[in-house]
Amino acid sequence: MDITGNTVFIPGATSGIGLGLALRLHAAGNTVIIGGRRAELLESIAAEHPGIHTVVIDTTDPSSIASAASSVLASHPSLNVLVAMAGIMLPENLRDPAFLEVAERTVVTNLLGPIRLVAAFEPALERQPSAAIITVTSGLAYVPLPATPTYSATKAAIHSFSDAMRVQLADTSVQVIELAPPATQTTLMNLDQNPHALPLDDFLDEVMQLLASQPDAEQILVERVKNQRFAEAEGRYASVLAAQSGRAN
Repeated sequence: MDITGNTVFIPGATSGIGLGLALRLHAAGNTVIIGGRRAELLESIAAEHPGIHTVVIDTTDPSSIASAASSVLASHPSLNVLVAMAGIMLPENLRDPAFLEVAERTVVTNLLGPIRLVAAFEPALERQPSAAIITVTSGLAYVPLPATPTYSATKAAIHSFSDAMRVQLADTSVQVIELAPPATQTTLMNLDQNPHALPLDDFLDEVMQLLASQPDAEQILVERVKNQRFAEAEGRYASVLAAQSGRAN
């Protein structure tokens, strides 16, 4: 993937990694459309960052995804990059029956949401001479955080889905790239208050450098996430899992 000259849609980009990535890609010379549920927040972001386009979308609602896809593709027929990243991260106590509602909501948002986005946009992306789908997983796809079992499971599922999708689309113009963040200072699980988490700007700096230097990459792995990504292969899975039992990662 070239990091300039694209038309990029990023749903779930009203804060955190999504918004940060949108602004970096826009500054790099891409047309960027961000999506979110709150029209007033989208309007505020567009006013603060001229040139950023917006569309209302609720990635938990299939009809909203279909409507947003129709709108985005009509107004930006050259769309060639989808960043499927909307997600939630909430703690769960599996001994409390109330955890099931959180788990089901997490699956709908973090797993069904990206799959539905791919279904809505992939045919149009395939018609472009060069295109990409960027999925967003987590270091927790490789070693789960015990406090957030369903979040971790959905990220592992998106990793698997990305690998399978890459094989199925190998003979098309669509590149599949998995972006796997480590614990990063965003509002997820109050990580913006966690001094052990990677500062957001540092994460974005490294991501943009990796995208620029590795145009054929299948995964974008900043240095901090490699402890989790390669824990099992390097025989460190049990120790990393034990460490993650004591703090958010």
